Amino acid sequence: MKREALSIKYDHDRLLILDQTLLPFEENWINVTHPDQMFEVIKQLKVRGAPAIGVSAALSMALFAKSEMNADDFIAKANHLRQSRPTAVNLMYALDRLIATAKENYSAEFIENEAIEIFDDDVQLCDSIANHGAALINQGDVILTHCNTGGLATAGVGTALGIIHKAHTQGKGIHVYVDETRPLLQGGRLTTWELEKLGIPFNLICDNMAGMVMQRKKVDKVIVGSDRIAANGDFANKIGTYALAVMCKHHNIDFYVAAPMTTVDMDCPSGKHIPIEQRDPFELKGVRGHYGEIQWAKDEGVDAYNPAFDVTPAELVTGWILDTGVYDRETIKKLCAVVSV
Repeated sequence: MKREALSIKYDHDRLLILDQTLLPFEENWINVTHPDQMFEVIKQLKVRGAPAIGVSAALSMALFAKSEMNADDFIAKANHLRQSRPTAVNLMYALDRLIATAKENYSAEFIENEAIEIFDDDVQLCDSIANHGAALINQGDVILTHCNTGGLATAGVGTALGIIHKAHTQGKGIHVYVDETRPLLQGGRLTTWELEKLGIPFNLICDNMAGMVMQRKKVDKVIVGSDRIAANGDFANKIGTYALAVMCKHHNIDFYVAAPMTTVDMDCPSGKHIPIEQRDPFELKGVRGHYGEIQWAKDEGVDAYNPAFDVTPAELVTGWILDTGVYDRETIKKLCAVVSV
């Protein structure tokens, strides 16, 4: 039952999670032994990326099943773990699969088999997304991306970054602009780390430089990931994504979202119904990392509004790159209608 990804290692009775808060300067693996510990690992963004969160949560529940003989207690713990990141629908999808298994025939073996299947499914979904998306990339394209959507965020090659990686291996001579992605700098810390390892040329930019590079015609395409896609095509992604979509519309630049079908929430009719996680105000007042803690805004007298995600309306999206294919606005609605039946 051994499985390994860039940020996840599982071997029957041991689960290791790469602490992404310490990257790119320190690679430290956390030994996760209980779902309550996984709750904190997810909450603190030590593991992040909707697919990786779902896979990691499932594997932690597989370990829990080996010590918990009561199906009701297992289900209660899974429901508690669902609350660790309310916007990431892959977390709900993975845990719901395990809950369904527990209700049908509760055993540690069946739970573990289901968790391993969730891992393997994500690897295959990422490969399919990469293949579909790479077909949209032209020779010499310059691609802008936001947040982190590679192997750190999934069990496979990634979603948006998986597409970029695939196009690079095809010899298309691409270049990438990486938004630093405020306030937690997942682009600056994580995407640059992955791109460097992959040998893909890139430039790191701060988030509010994106408009300038578009204005100067330095960007051919924008490709981002998603934590939840509503049935009408609206989608939630890391805060700052909506602004990119608006700028792409103004500059006539193709704007794509890449995600597995497991990120599409058929029970969510539109982006207005996507819950948006509110995070610790300190993330806007300072930073914590391998270097310690730095604070630039006062605690008292400074009220911070810190939503982790924003919602991009479907009308701003050129295409949805899923594992099942590439869809425009009309076909994504038809796909959702068919799947939800």
